[in-house]
Amino acid sequence: MISTIEDMQYLENIFNKFYAIGTTDNGGVTRLGYSEEEDKMHNIFKLIGEEEGFQTYEDEVGNTYVLNNQESNEHYLIGSHLDSVINGGRYDGVAGVIAGLMILKWAKKDKLNIPIKVVAFRCEESSNFGMCTIGSGLITNEISKNDIENLVSKKGKTLKEIFGKKGYSLNPKKISNIKQYLELHIEQGKVLEEYRVRVGVVSDIAAPRRFNIYIQGEAEHSGATPMNMRYDALCAASEVILSIEKIGKKEAMKKSVATVGVLNNSPNVLNVIPGEVKLGVDIRGIDKNSLNSMEEEIREVSENISKKRNVEIFIEKTSELLPVKMSQYMQERLAECCKKTKISYKILPSGAGHDAMVFPKICDTALIFIPCSKGISHNKNEFTSLESILDGTKVMYEYLKGEIYK
Repeated sequence: MISTIEDMQYLENIFNKFYAIGTTDNGGVTRLGYSEEEDKMHNIFKLIGEEEGFQTYEDEVGNTYVLNNQESNEHYLIGSHLDSVINGGRYDGVAGVIAGLMILKWAKKDKLNIPIKVVAFRCEESSNFGMCTIGSGLITNEISKNDIENLVSKKGKTLKEIFGKKGYSLNPKKISNIKQYLELHIEQGKVLEEYRVRVGVVSDIAAPRRFNIYIQGEAEHSGATPMNMRYDALCAASEVILSIEKIGKKEAMKKSVATVGVLNNSPNVLNVIPGEVKLGVDIRGIDKNSLNSMEEEIREVSENISKKRNVEIFIEKTSELLPVKMSQYMQERLAECCKKTKISYKILPSGAGHDAMVFPKICDTALIFIPCSKGISHNKNEFTSLESILDGTKVMYEYLKGEIYK
């Protein structure tokens, strides 16, 4: 394996090639899925691979692959994404793709006889179309044409129109001949930093359930309506929000969380009692029973608040996914590799979704986390060190070497 100084320089050089794409005025980046900026990121990825002497190709939905020249019926697939949220950070997704390139480079130098593909998936983030993991979901059949063809981008174009213009297919061939899938990602949380460990080995990926809660009261004059004659939708919403927080705390021991991330108040005028409120709710967890319990309690408390305050409350479930378990075998082997390389680690669940969550039905799947500063992500201040990227990459490389000789 080449020296750490050379490794650091290599990683830094690649980051610099990606650096300017989609830069925003406030120092963040915007590289939305299937946008011109994401196209540029994929072109750079492809060129880097070709400069290193590797093969490259694009699949039917625009995912880009860089692979070594090992002839094999099956490959180890290492992947992540190159798109971002609006005004996001520079490390989310990109760190994992660069780790894959580093592994290809090491394997080439060490003459490692193992077939490896590194993939940059399209549109992992939901920022452009309101749906995540589109590139990886299509090729694993976790997402179908009917799910996405009428989704509309921030610029008002349907995904069907965009695919047609780019020559992509909404009915791609299902990916095959993948022996295992590995992904490195920044944690996007504070656990690794708080425990002062260098790598996280992910046990499960939490499943999100999302809801819209509509609260209908009565908009009236704020000065002329006595307090005992009001049907205040915002006050009812406040009770719902605090109840959801309480429900989340109650289920915290089961690694579940509950968040109200959206509040739309109407008419939103200083001298008018709020008449309508819409809440956006996100609950997540790795325990299906816990998620069921949370949903049931949210519906129950909302009904009670509706009756108490004489307002109408309607709950719409907008999406639901199931928790995903990572390969037990790969978790155990990666933990052994951490010990062998003397890199401290912790087994932990992922609260955020990743491309890795669509692969367990296809092949054994593993997800490695590295710390990010203060847990900040989806933000211009997102940061992880090159040393941390190397830590996670070394563990993955040690794992792959072990697969040859097992």
